[in-house]
Amino acid sequence: MARYVFIESRDPFESRDTQFVSDMALALKRLGHEVVIFLAQNGVLAARQNARRSHLSLLAKAGVSVLADDFSLRERGVAGEELSAGVRESGIDALVDLLIQKETKAIWH
Repeated sequence: MARYVFIESRDPFESRDTQFVSDMALALKRLGHEVVIFLAQNGVLAARQNARRSHLSLLAKAGVSVLADDFSLRERGVAGEELSAGVRESGIDALVDLLIQKETKAIWH
């Protein structure tokens, strides 16, 4: 099976089409693929515990790895202890490591 890495940079509360990433990630996970969502830039706003309408905890429970860029979090004043369950703080180096692996497909949204 392949590994899919979704890089979500859009604020889910301003962009109506961010649901696409959640839907596609779940579908691919159900097909047996390894799926990672890497939140960057304004995409990290969905990672906060008190973020309404965030689907990240559902994704994490389904086995999708959800990573939030530490630099983007700091830029937006979001501390690591404010993250939703199942979301892990991560550096851009982890994203690079994921992207260079064989059988990895990246989708930037």
